[in-house]
Amino acid sequence: MIAFVGSVFSPYYHWAGRRDPDDHVCINVALYRPDGNRWSMTERGRRQTERDASSFQVGPSAIRRDGADIVIDFDEVSGPRPPAQFLPRRIKGTIRFSPDAVTSQVFNIDQGGSHKWWPVSPTGRITLDMDGGTERWSGHGYMDSNWGTEPLEEGFRIWDWARGLLPGGDAVILYDSIRKDGGRGLIALRIGRDGTISPFEMPDKTQLSKGFWGVPRSGHHDPGAQAKAQIVRTLEDGPFYTRSVMATRLLGADIELMHESLSGDRFASPIVKAMLPFRMPRRAG
Repeated sequence: MIAFVGSVFSPYYHWAGRRDPDDHVCINVALYRPDGNRWSMTERGRRQTERDASSFQVGPSAIRRDGADIVIDFDEVSGPRPPAQFLPRRIKGTIRFSPDAVTSQVFNIDQGGSHKWWPVSPTGRITLDMDGGTERWSGHGYMDSNWGTEPLEEGFRIWDWARGLLPGGDAVILYDSIRKDGGRGLIALRIGRDGTISPFEMPDKTQLSKGFWGVPRSGHHDPGAQAKAQIVRTLEDGPFYTRSVMATRLLGADIELMHESLSGDRFASPIVKAMLPFRMPRRAG
C-alpha cells in the first residue's frame, strides 16, 4: 500500500503558520508484509519538489502519469519499527496503478464544503516491483483524493472510513464522520468497475475495540447481520489515527475492508503534534 500525502498531517506546516504548503510535502510509503511492515513519511521542502501537468516529484520519489496509468517510483528510508525493525532501512520500488474507470463526482464530507473527497478510481489493478524487480506483487487497487480549505482538526471530532471489494468486483466505500459542529456526515457508496456511483443507506454501526493509544473506532454492517464488524488486523496504531483490516457483512456479502479511524480532537493536541516528528522527519535541503 502507498499513500501520497501533502501537508495535511505535517507538524512543521502547523508550526510555520500554514503559510507555504509547497514547502511541506511528502510521499508516504506504507508496506504491510509477513516479514515486517515498512513505513516512510519524510517531509521535504520547496527546493526538493518539482511538478508539472503529468508528474510530481518529491526528493528521490515521484508520481507520474503513463497513459491512463499512475506510476509511483519511490526510494525512501523506512524508520525503525521495533521489535521487527530496529534500524532504518531503504525501501525502493515502483508501483503501477491501472484504473478501471475514473469517476467525476466530488463529495463534501462536511456541511459547509470546506473538506472535499473524490473517489477517483475506486477499482483497478496494481502491481509492485521492489528492489529492481527481485520481488513482485499484484492485486486490486484504489485511488482517491482529499483536500480542504481548513485544517482537519477544525472540521472533525472523529471519522471512520472503509473501503472494500464486493464479490462481483464493485467497490463499497463508507464515510461516517462526527463534525465539530455536532452534526454527522454519512456517505455510503457502491461503485461499479465502470465508475457508476450508487448511494445506499448507511449500514448499522458497531463500536470496535480502541487502539493502543485509545483512538475510538467503529465498523458498519448490514442491519440484523449476525456477524458484526470486527477487526482482523491492526496495521497502524497511533495517538490520533488507526488503520486496520476489518471483516464485516455488507450488501449481503461477507467481505474485508481497509478501515481507518481519525480523531480530530487528538490531532489538535500540541502534545500529539510534538510526537509526529518521530514518524515524520523533515529534510528541507
